[in-house]
Amino acid sequence: MASFKKTFNGLENTFEAFVFWSRWVQAPLYGGLAIGSFLYLVKFFQELLHLQHVLLIEGEAKIMLIVLSLVDISMVMNLVVMVTIGGYSIFTSKIDVDMHDDKPLWLDGLDAGMLKIKLATSLASISGVQLLKTFVDYRESAIGDKPEVISVVMEIGIHMVFILSALLLSVTEKTVHSYHAIGHKHKEGLEEE
Repeated sequence: MASFKKTFNGLENTFEAFVFWSRWVQAPLYGGLAIGSFLYLVKFFQELLHLQHVLLIEGEAKIMLIVLSLVDISMVMNLVVMVTIGGYSIFTSKIDVDMHDDKPLWLDGLDAGMLKIKLATSLASISGVQLLKTFVDYRESAIGDKPEVISVVMEIGIHMVFILSALLLSVTEKTVHSYHAIGHKHKEGLEEE
C-alpha cells in the first residue's frame, strides 16, 4: 500500500510539474504580440506620411480623421503593451523590472483583476476614438456617402457596452479587494488574541 501511495504521489508531482510548466506555452504568444507591435508601427508611420500629404490638400475634417487614426493606433499599441508585459508577468514568469529607472507605473501592484480593468478601460477608450471618427466622418461626408444611421447607433451601443463592462469590472475588483482587506484585518485580529 505504501508503494502504491509513493508511486501515485510521484505521478501526481510529475503531472503538477507538467501543468505548471505549461504556462510557458503562452510565451510565444506574447513574443508574437511584440512582433505585431513593431509591424503596427509601420502602419503608424504610413498614416503620418498620409497626414503630411493631406495637410497640404484637404480640409480640417480630413486632417482630424487622420490624427484620430494616429491616436487610435497609439491606444491600440498601449493595449498590446499591457497585454504583452502584464500577461507575461502575471501568467508566465515574473519580469524583474524593479531596478529599472523607466519601469512603467502601471506595473506596480498589477494582478489579473487589475489587468482586466486596465484592458476594459483601454477598449472603452479605443471605442470612443472610433466613435468620434465615425461622427466626424458622418458630419463631413456627402449625403450619398453617409453611413447608415443604424451603423452609428450600433457603434454607440458597442461603446456603451465597453464603458459598462469597465465599470462593472472596476466595482467587482474593488469589492473583491475590500473583502480580502477585511479578511486580512480579521485574521490579524485573531492572531493578536
